[in-house]
Amino acid sequence: MPAPEVRPFRRTDRDQLTDLVNLHVAAVVPGVSVSVNTVLGDLERRPGEFITDPWVAERTTLVAEQRAHVVAAAHLLRYRADADVGDDYRDAAEINWFVHRQSAPLWPDADRAADLLMRACLAQFTRWNARVGYGDGSLPAPLVYGLPRNWPHIRALYERAGFRHTGDTEVILIARVADLPLPEPRPDVTVERTPGACDTRFTARAEGESLGFIEIDTALARPERHARAAGLAEIGNLHIDPARHGTGLEHWLLGRAADWLRLCGVDRLVTCEAAGDSATPALLTAAGFGELTRTDRGWEYRPDRAQMPGR
Repeated sequence: MPAPEVRPFRRTDRDQLTDLVNLHVAAVVPGVSVSVNTVLGDLERRPGEFITDPWVAERTTLVAEQRAHVVAAAHLLRYRADADVGDDYRDAAEINWFVHRQSAPLWPDADRAADLLMRACLAQFTRWNARVGYGDGSLPAPLVYGLPRNWPHIRALYERAGFRHTGDTEVILIARVADLPLPEPRPDVTVERTPGACDTRFTARAEGESLGFIEIDTALARPERHARAAGLAEIGNLHIDPARHGTGLEHWLLGRAADWLRLCGVDRLVTCEAAGDSATPALLTAAGFGELTRTDRGWEYRPDRAQMPGR
């Protein structure tokens, strides 16, 4: 069995890299996959990260190859040290995502290849002379960020390398649109549909006053990126006037949004909430949502804790 080789990504790797990315996406979000064009585009820029992406000074993608197969890959970013860069990102380096196959009869040295690739990533941190190093799992697919609990092999790899979770944990919830509550008649309340801060906003109004709103993103699959995410939408914002809590207005707004989603051909609705927030997840669970997964955001490289073989 030839030893794994770590080298820079080549364009001829694009199909194997996309397969590896989709292997990890499929374990997190049902029915979602990304195209070769989406993956290649992500290596050049991240259009959804309109705040942090302009801060990136350099990008590099490394792969571990064995028997002419890409068994592991990582995408690294170096952020500028300029004053306009946010404090946490200034002069930082990041493993934006890392994916690898797990050891199996077909890939007996996959874990070894992943460790070799991780060492190459950390060596790149050193060459960049980064002030701090971060880790993440932000693949170019909806709801795939942080380190999802569905990737225990990636989590174990980061921890062996000396990364520690220093951020928050988020719960990702999902519901079938068909299971969302039907809006009960409310003669005194009307709904107004407008563009919101980021997504389509549905505002409940009574006597000219806003009682609350919900924003729904039905454009998770951007046509130019060719992600297979049809039938999936996300709650961007849900806000109810505190004076209206407990009146069922939240479920009424969800029901009105569900009517719109059916017209859009959407059959699944997702949202993300902080794990420590008990009120909103409970409200959504009562409306038909269930936990899809949890993801841990914010991983920082602390080399004094590294336990990787050969280090």
